[in-house]
Amino acid sequence: MADYIMELRQLVGHRPLIYVGASVIVVDKDGALLLQQRRDCLAWGYAGGAVELYEDVQDTARRELFEETGIRAGEMTLLGVYSGERMRHVYPNGDQVSCIDIVYVCRDWTGTPRAQESEVAAIGFFPPDALPTPLFAPNLPAIEDYLQKYHQT
Repeated sequence: MADYIMELRQLVGHRPLIYVGASVIVVDKDGALLLQQRRDCLAWGYAGGAVELYEDVQDTARRELFEETGIRAGEMTLLGVYSGERMRHVYPNGDQVSCIDIVYVCRDWTGTPRAQESEVAAIGFFPPDALPTPLFAPNLPAIEDYLQKYHQT
C-alpha cells in the first residue's frame, strides 16, 4: 500500500488531490518547537506526511516523525484537524493538493533530532516567539492554533 499518493499522481498528473496527512508538533521541556526546513521549498514546518491506505493515523504521525527527525513519539495529544482554503497548496513540481492535516502535539519523546537527508535541509528547536521564516503555509493554521492554546506571551 506504500506510496499511494505517488500512484495517484501517475494517473492524474498535477490535478488537485485530497491529501490526508498526519503530523506532530514536538515540544521540548522549555516549550520550544521542533521544526524542519523542507528541501522542496526551503520553508520551515513540523514533521508529517501522507496517510497510506488502511494506515492508522497515529501510526502515520509516529512513522513520519521518526523518518524525518529520528524522534520517537510517546504520548501524543490531538491538537486538531485542519482543512479548507488555507490548506490549498501547490508544490514546486506543480502538484496541487487540498490538505487535510491531523495534527498532534508531543511532549513525551525520545531521541536526538537529525534531519532526513532526502527531505529535510535543517532541523532544530525554536522558542515560540522566535520561529524561523518562512513557515510552510499548510502548517500555519496548526501552528497558530498551538500558539493560541498553549503559548502565553
